[in-house]
Amino acid sequence: MNNDTKKSLVGNLGSAWNKLTDKFGPKNHIIPVVRLHGVISAEQKPGRINIESVNPLLEKAFETKRAPAVAIVINSPGGSPVQSRLVGNRIRELADKNDKKVMVFIEDVAASGGYFISVVGDEVFADPSSIVGSIGVIVAGFGFEEAIAKVGITRRIYTAGKNKSTLDPFVPEKKADIERLKGFENDIHQVFIDYVKQHRGGKLVGKDEELFTGEWWPAVRGIELGLVDALGDMHTVLRERFGDDVKLKSIKAKRPIFSLPKFGLGSSANIGSSPINGLGTDIIGALEERALWARFGL
Repeated sequence: MNNDTKKSLVGNLGSAWNKLTDKFGPKNHIIPVVRLHGVISAEQKPGRINIESVNPLLEKAFETKRAPAVAIVINSPGGSPVQSRLVGNRIRELADKNDKKVMVFIEDVAASGGYFISVVGDEVFADPSSIVGSIGVIVAGFGFEEAIAKVGITRRIYTAGKNKSTLDPFVPEKKADIERLKGFENDIHQVFIDYVKQHRGGKLVGKDEELFTGEWWPAVRGIELGLVDALGDMHTVLRERFGDDVKLKSIKAKRPIFSLPKFGLGSSANIGSSPINGLGTDIIGALEERALWARFGL
């Protein structure tokens, strides 16, 4: 077989292979999309972001073979610093393991814990009016000591350990308790700061005394501070990056075919639990959740 014949054969085989791959091979990119919406909390209920509910979705997304990247859509006013860190670390772990880029898209808000998770993205995008930042820690509560005094109620509390009743809402605040609480907040705040610096690195432009006060900004200002990489919505950005034929694959939790009915008015069907207590817990939880969103006008 002469060289010309060999070249012709190789060319024919190559042409045939290209036709096969064009017909049966992947024609476009698939980008898995994981949506993280709600308050960040270990509580297992709809509208909560936590490692237990999110991990199965993340694993499925990052194991998608034909995906060069995974899109994480975040819309959260914040919540648990522990769950924020667990979710953020898991996203980064799976991305590195499967050699995929993480593209984070912020919708209405990624504040506090929501921003904590966002920083693990290789790129962070947002709408110009998206709210970003709120890199701080807050502990809030109520004081009812005067209210119960007016109705003739006396608070009786017995502890083993002098600090066990810290922040009891029915007794006056103690200076030592407040100082201890501030130390607690400062420690967690430093964890938050270190995490942002670790993942945003040299992208941060603002000074520490500006970035880490707990203030939040619209994303158009967040770009100037280095909190966000670019403005843009998910569909537009992914089409520009991967072509008009890019396919988005929404990764959602499986819904059980059958589910047991709930009893009473509360969120729990535990035997011996009070429906009224459950209702009270639900109301307080709903108010707390509403307050988190309301801070950002949402």
